[in-house]
Amino acid sequence: MANEPGSTPSSSVNGGMTVDECHTMIQRSLRTPMVKFLKEHLEKSGCNIGGNFIKAVHCDKKVSGGYVRGEGIVVCSNHLKIQDEVNQVVIHELIHAYDECRAANLDWSDCAHHACSEIRAGHLSGDCHYKRELLRGFVKIRGHEQDCVRRRVMKSVTANPYCSESAAKDAMEAVWDVCYNDTKPFDRAP
Repeated sequence: MANEPGSTPSSSVNGGMTVDECHTMIQRSLRTPMVKFLKEHLEKSGCNIGGNFIKAVHCDKKVSGGYVRGEGIVVCSNHLKIQDEVNQVVIHELIHAYDECRAANLDWSDCAHHACSEIRAGHLSGDCHYKRELLRGFVKIRGHEQDCVRRRVMKSVTANPYCSESAAKDAMEAVWDVCYNDTKPFDRAP
């Protein structure tokens, strides 16, 4: 999926940014209140994240980033253009890291486990804020946030080689209420 920083071309690709530009934006992201809050709660849960936990990389797949168990977070420089996009990827992936930290038995090949973490990340990260949805071309007055979370969960979980589309949908529906209402480490959804 990704190359390590330094082994990638220095120019941006597909209108994205360079790995170095993305690295600088990740450093800015680490200073935002939401990222600081999530990092603090990861550490309180016993999961220390070092300086190399979040990496800017060039990605071959059309994804913005990802969380890799035991390795950390990758942010795909060539698919992002602005600071807000980098912030969103970092926040979304930190929620996955938090989920894995607090659930010793989280199994990413289990469609229900994966769906639950995606529901939480989509709901708690702000990925589905109505302004972001408008910019994506999705216009709906009522229920946009849950529709967005469902759409993004399906996109992610169906990309899991262990989850067919029907298995992803069934898993998402089975865990929806519990996972959507689980706002830890926040008191309520931000």
